[in-house]
Amino acid sequence: MRGNSWLYWGLILSPLPVFLLALQVGAYPVSPSQLWRLLTGNAGNPALPEQIRAIIVDVRLPRIVLAMLVGLSLSVSGATLQAVFRNPLVDAFILGLSAGAAFGCAVTVAWLPMVPIQVGAFICGLAAAVLTFTMARLRGEVPTLSLILGGVVVSAFFTALVSIIKFLVDPMKLASIVFWLMGSLALADWPAVIKVLPWIAVGAVIPLCGRWRLNALSMGDAEAKALGVDVARERGLFILAAAVAVAAAVSVSGIIGWVGLMIPHIVRMAVGPDHRRVIPLSMAAGASFLALSDTVARTAAAGEIPVGIITTLAGAPFFIYLMKKGGQESWKA
Repeated sequence: MRGNSWLYWGLILSPLPVFLLALQVGAYPVSPSQLWRLLTGNAGNPALPEQIRAIIVDVRLPRIVLAMLVGLSLSVSGATLQAVFRNPLVDAFILGLSAGAAFGCAVTVAWLPMVPIQVGAFICGLAAAVLTFTMARLRGEVPTLSLILGGVVVSAFFTALVSIIKFLVDPMKLASIVFWLMGSLALADWPAVIKVLPWIAVGAVIPLCGRWRLNALSMGDAEAKALGVDVARERGLFILAAAVAVAAAVSVSGIIGWVGLMIPHIVRMAVGPDHRRVIPLSMAAGASFLALSDTVARTAAAGEIPVGIITTLAGAPFFIYLMKKGGQESWKA
């Protein structure tokens, strides 16, 4: 394993300290002793005030859990797509998948209330990924520049469609659409967590269980076939898994960019390119990163900052760094 073992386990366990920190930080600070009393059931201690219990259990806890689920889904989908497309500079945001999922959300909110939001987001997100990949293969290959340019075009196309919907929809539904586009977890609650948990679980379990196949796919089609991998079937399955994970995340948080690009790169620089480690570590690090970003978003100013702004402020300089290096760090197992 490249890197020290303490770094490996630090990434694995990183969600726990972030989780405990986020529970304590906010407009109404909660002391470690109060949090401990709640977590231990007030054993041998006076009961906590109902106000503190409500703040932790009903307000902060579902939001933190949802932030971690969204961060996990975005980071694992980014790591999966980078392996499938054999390209270290792609993720759901750059490929246009997030914009397509947002369009699906907007359509279901505006005109198809009987259709689950996740279904509309999944269908349109998958369509965006297929369009991007098809455009990149017009010349028979999928180079980095063609894939990124295809993603830019597809993102612009779906963003324009969302703008048309915003113009046509009634004002009551417009607020929900704008909320998704900003990328925020301000409306997180337990029903939202329950609603997306099965979808995110499906999107994360598939690459987690098939991560050795991602190693084979990242080597190239010929090498993967020599190892007994059905390239077309596995590639389609992993793209579907990424689409499911991203669609579920977008349906509750809107477009939160750069997580799927940054986190897998940071993990690979820490532990190497083996997806047997990259996938679980990306899930843990992605959950930690977005929970920490959301904590900053809700505490850094008097009014809440959309978390999508925080991740973009972190992601844009990181992408410039990657472009400067030319994607030279190892990403194949």
